[in-house]
Amino acid sequence: MLFLCLVLATITLRKPTEAEEVARFILQSHAEARVFALVGDLGAGKTTLIKAFCKVLGVADHTSSPSFAIVNEYRTGTGDPLYHFDLYRLKAAEELDGIGFDEYLDSGHYCFIEWPELAADRMPEDALQLRITVVGNGTRTITLRKNFR
Repeated sequence: MLFLCLVLATITLRKPTEAEEVARFILQSHAEARVFALVGDLGAGKTTLIKAFCKVLGVADHTSSPSFAIVNEYRTGTGDPLYHFDLYRLKAAEELDGIGFDEYLDSGHYCFIEWPELAADRMPEDALQLRITVVGNGTRTITLRKNFR
């Protein structure tokens, strides 16, 4: 089966302090998107970017990667839930059923997913993939793609 992947944009993030500006741009330019799959090596900046998304969306709580909890729930400035997943520790796609992963994705609320590769077959067609690549001197390239598969 052939899947086409449409590259929507490439963004350069020169330093972590620009993460909020980048998050705001992505949210504004893709206002309909609710599922964001962040792909990148360890230390690429997935959690940093998700924290920036949370701040832009008005989350007042302390945010951190849900490495052991698998999913953290926060409230946006409007009171809506926002879900932050870290699937790094999961070994099999069947484990996603145990956390109700599909229900989260279908909720219509923001879902930000680190290490989404295990869930590739479950991603909605309108999910945005953000591939973060370290290119040197602390600079990251973020490539936005439509259609995760």
